[in-house]
Amino acid sequence: MPCDNGSVNMVSGKIYTVAEITKLIKELVEGSGILAHVQIEGEVSNFRRYPSGHCYFSLKDKGGLLKAVMFAGSARTLKFTPKDGDKVYALGRIGVYERDGVYQLYVDMMLPAGAGSLMLAFEKLKNKLAAEGLFDTQRKIALPAHPTKIGVITSSAGAAIKDIISVAHRRNPAISLLLYPVRVQGAEAAGELVHAIDFMNKQKLVDVLIIGRGGGSIEDLWAFNEELVVRAIAASQLPIISAVGHEIDFTLADFAADMRAATPSQAAELAVPDATGTINICRQLTVRINNAMGQLLAVKQNKLDRLCSSWTLTQPLRLLEDRQLQIDSLSERLMRSEQDKLAVTGHRLGIACAKLDALSPLAILGRGYSITTTINNKVVASVDAVRPMEEMVTRVRDGVIHAQVFEIRKETI
Repeated sequence: MPCDNGSVNMVSGKIYTVAEITKLIKELVEGSGILAHVQIEGEVSNFRRYPSGHCYFSLKDKGGLLKAVMFAGSARTLKFTPKDGDKVYALGRIGVYERDGVYQLYVDMMLPAGAGSLMLAFEKLKNKLAAEGLFDTQRKIALPAHPTKIGVITSSAGAAIKDIISVAHRRNPAISLLLYPVRVQGAEAAGELVHAIDFMNKQKLVDVLIIGRGGGSIEDLWAFNEELVVRAIAASQLPIISAVGHEIDFTLADFAADMRAATPSQAAELAVPDATGTINICRQLTVRINNAMGQLLAVKQNKLDRLCSSWTLTQPLRLLEDRQLQIDSLSERLMRSEQDKLAVTGHRLGIACAKLDALSPLAILGRGYSITTTINNKVVASVDAVRPMEEMVTRVRDGVIHAQVFEIRKETI
């Protein structure tokens, strides 16, 4: 039985069943961990894929043959269909199938033999660009919340553009899509991709870019692993969604892009907000606004009806009646005030006239007195004021006496 250190104690003289010895062998093979992660190069033989999705085959070379199985979950990652005679790289673990008493390779990943050098180049460039910070999340640009124009860089003949158009227009029929057609595989593909990214950034024709293609082998997708393409994506001032291949496919463009989509259809879902929700919200707000306006209009109409039926509008002259009464009252008060003022003023005038009349020279003349003046209207108050033969004027109550001085006699009173 197994010991704590992973070794197996074989008890001398013990007789084992087939199942027991097979189990011991399984523990020996799988318990050490040495064969838990192996990479094997070989030629495919007798490849069969069952309806369940599981794949059974053998790997062989000049020196031997190894049974292998690739279960459906791992088989979905295959980028190619293996055929007998294909040279491949298989990654997995060695285990023992107890029922048949055989050891075999449980394959997690399988690539064509020629793809091995590409995978090494992929990892080398990935590590280099990651060290430069091209894949850092801090430099990634957030997607716009409400874009109006979406740029698509892909092949005009591929399924990717059809999927993007279908999904985008379903989510928002008003969205504008601008296609920049490029080749997505082959020697010229990388250059066209870089030129398309630069053009879109210089012209600023869109709010966000989708760059990608449908699925394929690692060789088919290699243009999206080219250093020039990855650097162009990282340097883009427009946010970029990478949509290369299927969910199981990864390229360096995915790491450099601001967001990675598993498929072109998902890229369209990420880039185009679903207008259905917004439309529903607008409809709800419209209903609320209409209801609020209806209630407000009803309140205002009720107020208007009350005003229209009030005596202020039906009998507007009643407003003047109160004003007329006020005017009459004020007019009467004004007349009384003026009469009082005139009476007081007349009384004062009578007193002043009496005083003035009492002081008037005419009143004195009326009592039998007279006033004598010189020709120059100087009052003669003393005999010293006149000379003999000088003419004088004497005023009496009923006229004027013009005389000449013949004699001056001074008397003491």
